[in-house]
Amino acid sequence: MKDQKVHQAYELAKERYAELGVDTESVLAGLQDFHLSMHCWQADDVAGFESTGELTGGIQATGNYPGKARNIDELRADILKAKSLIPGSHRLNLHEIYGEFGGRPVDRDQVGVEHFQGWIDWSKDTGTPLDFNSTSFSHAKSGSLSLSNPDEGIRAFWVEHTRRCRDIADAMGKAQGDPCIMNVWVHDGCKDLSVNHMMYRSLLKDSLDRIFAGKKEHMKDCIEGKVFGIGLESFTVGSHDFYTAYAAANGKILTIDTGHYHPTESPADKVSAVLGFVPELMLHVSRPVRWDSDHVTIMDDPTQELFSEIVRAGAMDRVHYGLDYFDGAINRIGAYVIGSRAAQKCMLRALLEPKDIIREWELAGETYKVLTYLEEAKAMPWGDVYNEFCLRNNVPAGDGYMAEIDRYSAEICSKR
Repeated sequence: MKDQKVHQAYELAKERYAELGVDTESVLAGLQDFHLSMHCWQADDVAGFESTGELTGGIQATGNYPGKARNIDELRADILKAKSLIPGSHRLNLHEIYGEFGGRPVDRDQVGVEHFQGWIDWSKDTGTPLDFNSTSFSHAKSGSLSLSNPDEGIRAFWVEHTRRCRDIADAMGKAQGDPCIMNVWVHDGCKDLSVNHMMYRSLLKDSLDRIFAGKKEHMKDCIEGKVFGIGLESFTVGSHDFYTAYAAANGKILTIDTGHYHPTESPADKVSAVLGFVPELMLHVSRPVRWDSDHVTIMDDPTQELFSEIVRAGAMDRVHYGLDYFDGAINRIGAYVIGSRAAQKCMLRALLEPKDIIREWELAGETYKVLTYLEEAKAMPWGDVYNEFCLRNNVPAGDGYMAEIDRYSAEICSKR
């Protein structure tokens, strides 16, 4: 796509949006301040560097596209390549199993800041702030219950693991001068009927109370619920109701994972429902296809509605934006770029919406005018604004990134 044509198209788009009372320059400034937290696990299908065991705990990565990152150097190279094709500046979200363990066995209740010092140094060198996740799955002691396990020994193991992860996140946040957002998700549940729901949830609450005891200055805690997990279909201990109540009662960030709801639920509707009771939200954006399948994010209606609701609520500064898909069936660099740019495009369209006049019409009962403008906004030249954003960030516009991904795949990934 020729740069001059992109600029010309943008100038025309700028004029059209001005007619609706929308300043595209202000919108582009807002989009520049929109930072995604890219997920490290797309590059290697959630394998990590702890062991070569199979994924368990409801985690599944499908596909075997060639060129997967096999070690930490390849993972970092792939992430930086993807970042170079995504306009703006972005963060990286790490799971605990991605530490640098030096080929030595380090159990999860023994992990420490030293195992992530390399990531902290990399973060500084590349200008990539870090976020973090504890890892309760794919371990000999994970089973079907971790933080809600009646076996006090197993439960204490996972409490200690998560405590240590908070220490690591705090060290990351201190080093980067920006709070590290640490997410806690556990797969705990039952495959078949259970009569001990209250017991399990009481144990989970007690575990969380123990984990969160003691304030950390340089990190923020978020907690994530789910409808069910694979192999744990009948009962989920950490349901959405449980974590929403816990977050509201304890001032924690609530994580909204777009794949973790019933198909008839709207994650977008959760934004205004819970922001009056919790301090902030964390997003894990993926694309569920019939279930929590973690397909690559695209500009589908649920994703657009989610970002539109955030902007309409005036909550951009109270939401953290993470990606959470892992598709091993396609080029993994391409997956990063497609999903990240799709999220940005959804945010851009939300920012370009002529909200003020639509609000006035809604309050005046002019419903048909509300629908008219919401429909017309879909056909506005938002794509020309996004292409301009790409060029201003020295990133290929349109499908221009494909040639660079193909070159990198041929020269680097194909040799793995």
